Amino acid sequence: MSYSVGQVAGFAGVTVRTLHHYDEIGLLSPSGRSHAGHRRYEDTDLDRLQRILFYRELGFPLDEVAVLLDDPDTDPQEHLRRQHALLTDRIDRLKEMAAAVELAMEADKMGINLTPEEKFEAFGDFDPDQYAAEAEQRWGNTEAYRQSQQRAAQYTKEDWQRFMAEHEGIARRLAALMEEGVPAGSEPAMDLAEEHRGWIGHSYDCSYEMHRCLGEMYVADPRFTATYDRIRPGLAVYLREAIDANAARREK
Repeated sequence: MSYSVGQVAGFAGVTVRTLHHYDEIGLLSPSGRSHAGHRRYEDTDLDRLQRILFYRELGFPLDEVAVLLDDPDTDPQEHLRRQHALLTDRIDRLKEMAAAVELAMEADKMGINLTPEEKFEAFGDFDPDQYAAEAEQRWGNTEAYRQSQQRAAQYTKEDWQRFMAEHEGIARRLAALMEEGVPAGSEPAMDLAEEHRGWIGHSYDCSYEMHRCLGEMYVADPRFTATYDRIRPGLAVYLREAIDANAARREK
C-alpha cells in the first residue's frame, strides 16, 4: 500500500512543504510516483521518516541526520537503540530539572546566595527568583519564612544539591509503595511522610499541623502537584494522605 504526500504529512504531523524539502535534498525520496507524477510513499518510507523525526526532535541538523541514516554499517534496529538511549538521557535530564524546580518551589527562594551561573547549575533551567516575590508576599511575616531565610544563607551549592537528591529519594520510595498498592496510611508510607517532614526541617521547623497544610498545598497548587505527579500520577494525593495519617499517628 502506498500513501500520498498529503496523507503522510497528516500521519507525521509535518507539512507537505517539509516532505517536498526532504525529497529535494535527498533525505527522504518517495519510493514511487503515481501515473500523474505525484509522490507515493511506501511503508519503508514511513519508517525512514519516523527515524528522521526522532533525530530532529533530538536536535540533530538535517545533514547529520542524512549521514546517520545512510551509514551502511548501521541497521534500523541500531538507529532505534541509539535514539532510545538519547531520549532516555533527555528524560533523565528533565527529571533532574523538575527536581530542581521542586526544591526551589518548596523552599520558595529562601535566600540562596548563588551567583547566576551557580543558580543555573544547581537548578537546571529554573530561576528561583521567579517565586521570590510570591513567597515573600504569602509567608514573609511568618516565623517559618524568617527561619528559612536564616538557614538558607548558611547553605552551599553542594548542600542544595544534596537536599534535592534527598527529596528525590523520598518521593521515589513513596512512588514505589504506591505502585505496590501499599496504602498511604500504612506504617511504611507514614514513615516516609515523617522523613519528608524532616527534610523540610532543612529550611524551617515544620510542625505536624504545618506539614498537613503543605500536603494540602501539594494537591491544591498545580505546580506542586505536577512536581510529584511527574514521578507517578497521583503521587501528590498519596503523599498528602500519608502526611495526614502520620500526623494523626503522632497526635495520639
